[in-house]
Amino acid sequence: MSYEPPTPPAELPTDLVNTLNGSSSEQLQHVARYVEELAEHKAREARLEKDSDESEIEERPDDLPDDVPAKATITIKEINDNRYYYWQWREGEKVRSQYKGPVNPDE
Repeated sequence: MSYEPPTPPAELPTDLVNTLNGSSSEQLQHVARYVEELAEHKAREARLEKDSDESEIEERPDDLPDDVPAKATITIKEINDNRYYYWQWREGEKVRSQYKGPVNPDE
């Protein structure tokens, strides 16, 4: 074992490296256990999400644009006393929308 401190990976942000360098050996042991468990948890979630995406075979509606995911639903929004259809779906924490057309085609 070397008497020199280890070189941190280049991918780690400097503020994280500085925080770790300022931590006690006991704190670092806790961090190491937590990070290992967190990495396993995130890898498991990614596998489950990938498996569920592959197992869901959905038919795309004929009028669904290419840049709208198949899981999107149609929502009606009222703007200036006019009603419009929008495709709506979730991307992580955000809800995305894309214009589809007026509720009444005459508008």
